[in-house]
Parts: sequence; structure tokens; C-alpha cells
Amino acid sequence: MDVFLPIAQVFINPVEILLISAIVGVLSGLFGVGGGFLMTPFLIFMGVPPAYAVANEANNILATSVSGSTTHWLKNTLDYKMGLMIVVGGTVGTIIGIFTFTYFKDIGKIDTVISLAYMYILAIIGTLMLVESLGEIDKAKKNIVERKKLHVHYWIHGLPFRMRFPKSKLYESIFTPIIIGLVVGFIAAIMGIGGAFILVPAMIYIIKMPTRLVPGTSLFVTIFVSVIVTFLHSINYGSIDLMLVLMLVVGSIVGVQVGQKLGEQIDSSGLKALLAILLLIVGIVIAYDTFFAEEIQREVSSKELTELNFFSKFIKEFSEDMPFFYGLFSILFAVILGISAAFIRRLISKFRKKYFNKPVKQTK
Repeated sequence: MDVFLPIAQVFINPVEILLISAIVGVLSGLFGVGGGFLMTPFLIFMGVPPAYAVANEANNILATSVSGSTTHWLKNTLDYKMGLMIVVGGTVGTIIGIFTFTYFKDIGKIDTVISLAYMYILAIIGTLMLVESLGEIDKAKKNIVERKKLHVHYWIHGLPFRMRFPKSKLYESIFTPIIIGLVVGFIAAIMGIGGAFILVPAMIYIIKMPTRLVPGTSLFVTIFVSVIVTFLHSINYGSIDLMLVLMLVVGSIVGVQVGQKLGEQIDSSGLKALLAILLLIVGIVIAYDTFFAEEIQREVSSKELTELNFFSKFIKEFSEDMPFFYGLFSILFAVILGISAAFIRRLISKFRKKYFNKPVKQTK
């Protein structure tokens, strides 16, 4: 049974949304990359207008990032100082991205811009991942151990105003994380993605952060960037649909937990190649849909307000009458879901360790 989204003004199948968001969540948890660059195109394929797909996926990323970041906070695997420096750049980048989004929306080209951005990004990421994974598989077969250089210096390492980051044990220019955050924030505002596919490698190879601190710090940064993106999209365009967000969050959080567990048990080199191929296929489909497919006019049923159910009517009226507070509520909604998921996961983990992982007594 299809459900009508009061903000996006389209009908969607909730089972399909839950299933696809869960699958994307599994891939995110398995490979440690954000699922936004997959979920947003899937939403577009399912009939959600691109501008709405971007905004709602950003809110979904906020919830999943809060969930993951809370887990890392409990494990003390976060570098707050480094994260805040990246957030400074991310804030500026997000604001620039929203202005860019607004410009293309005003001239009626935003759907094309979003499609082109995803087409190129997926092609680049998919190709790089495919080359890397095939190389890993080949080296594993030949038992080749590659020695990597310990110190590789780029122009960004020569920037002034160096600062100490005690948690990461680094002495780095403040401009390094700020520039990286600026790029991530700009991309997040345009495409509705967390930017982990840029942020994680940059933190490892450019900033040289300890690997154990990278996932938690990346999620910490994504929280702030996603908050800004969600809020600005909500008050400027009224494009956050809480009914869609709820389905996306539930599916994604469950999927991420499953993916993380699978990642601890299996070798993901071969699966990474399959993920890369999937990204390339999605990029090709977006290209075809943008340049070759015949334009289909979607007839959207303009339901009267009286025909909507109570929850849908509340969302529509709330977003139209109080867009500022609706934006804040959307953020709070995602944060509560994310924190709840993290603590539920912790309770389940403790319960399992207490009752199902009892040590075996040794007999003499």
C-alpha cells in the first residue's frame, strides 16, 4: 500500500523505502562509507523530486551519524578539537553550497545539477574503488606485501598557523582541516550526503590522524554539517518530510548495525568490487535518465488538506505555518532517533555478553 508524502507531494511504497534504506545501511556499515550517494539516487528513481531527496537524506544522515558518533563517544574514540576545526570549514562550505543550490533552483536547473553531480561523483568513486579492490585481490592472490611511505607531504602541509591536537598527537596547520571541511560542507549542501567518502581518506592520508579516531571524528563532523544542511533546506525550501525521514532512519540504522557486524566477520575485498560496480551502474542509470530517457510528467494527486490523515495534516501545517521551528523539530527528531538507536544497541550488546557469551569453565 502506497503512502502519500505531504511535503514531497508524491506517493511512495513504505516497504520499498525501508528495504532499500536497510540495504544501503548494510553497505555503509560494511565498508565504512556513507550511504547518501546511493540512497539519494534511489529516492529519485522512486519518484521523489531531487530537491526533496537531497534534503531528506541529509536529515537521515544526521540521525545515523548521531547514532554512530554516540557509540564512539562511549568508547572515547573521538578527537573533538580536530573535529571542531573541520566543522568550521564545513559551516562555511555548507552556506556556500546552499547559496549555489538556491541559484540553480531559482533558474529551474537544480534537478539537472543534482543528477550531473551524482553521475560524475559515482563514476569517479566507483572507478577508484574498483581499481583499488581489484588490486587488493590480485596482491592477496600473489601474497604481495606493499610497503607504504610513512610520510608523504603535500602543499597543504606547508600552511601556517599550526596547532597541537593532543588526542591525535598531531601538530598541524588549522587551515588543513578547515579546507577539507569546506569541501565536505559544499558537497553535502548540494548532494545531501555526509561526505565521508572525502573526509575519511583526507583524515587518514592528509591530516595523518590515527585510524582508530577517524570513524568517530568523521561522524562527529557529519552531525554538524547535516544539522546545518537540514535546517537551511527546511526553512528555505520547506522540503523536509518527517514521514519519509522516519522510514529512512529506521531502515538505515538497522542496516548499519548489521553491516558493521558483517564487516567484523568477512573479508570485504571482493564485496568492495561489487559495491564499486553497483556505483558505476547507478551512475550510468542517472546519466541515461538525465540525457536520453523521455521526460515523464508525473501526475501528482494534489490532495486537499482535509483528505490527509492526522499525522500528514500536522506535518504539512507545521511546515507551512512555522518553518523555523519545523526545521528545529526535524533536527531534534533525527537526533533523538539516533541517540536512542545507539543506547539500544549498547543495551543489546551488554545483554548478549552477559547471557550468551559466558566463559567456558576449564576442567582439570
